[in-house]
Amino acid sequence: MRDRGRQPVPTNFRKQGYWLELADDDALTAWVLLRGGRFLHCGYFCHQAVEKVFKAVIAGKTGRVPPRIHELPRLGKIGGFWDLMSDAQREAVDHLVPLQLEGRYPAYKEQISRALTRDFCAVLLKDTEDLLCWTKKLLGTSPQNTPPK
Repeated sequence: MRDRGRQPVPTNFRKQGYWLELADDDALTAWVLLRGGRFLHCGYFCHQAVEKVFKAVIAGKTGRVPPRIHELPRLGKIGGFWDLMSDAQREAVDHLVPLQLEGRYPAYKEQISRALTRDFCAVLLKDTEDLLCWTKKLLGTSPQNTPPK
């Protein structure tokens, strides 16, 4: 069977710290985008930050590369912490879900862009930070690199 050009997975993809660093960087990027008025991109990076902290849990528990999926609820279930989340946390995740793919396709981009106001993105970013902090506490790591408000 042919390899289809896939490269070997770097070892650091399996390490929890790798994913945590990426999550922090994406959260910081979301703050910069919010300040610059780039609301669609701010929402996308909020999703990315939460996706990566969820993948940190999976990498930490399994020592394996997290699955190449973007569905936050599914990642939470694979990581074994979805049922530990509050209703408010799941609602925050629900707001992030459409920002991964739908925000990147023209048919949805305009509709999502109208919903992403400065105020809504500020709340989204606050919820993202809260999810990052909560998930890091699950991992026994201290929340760090919290961007300035």
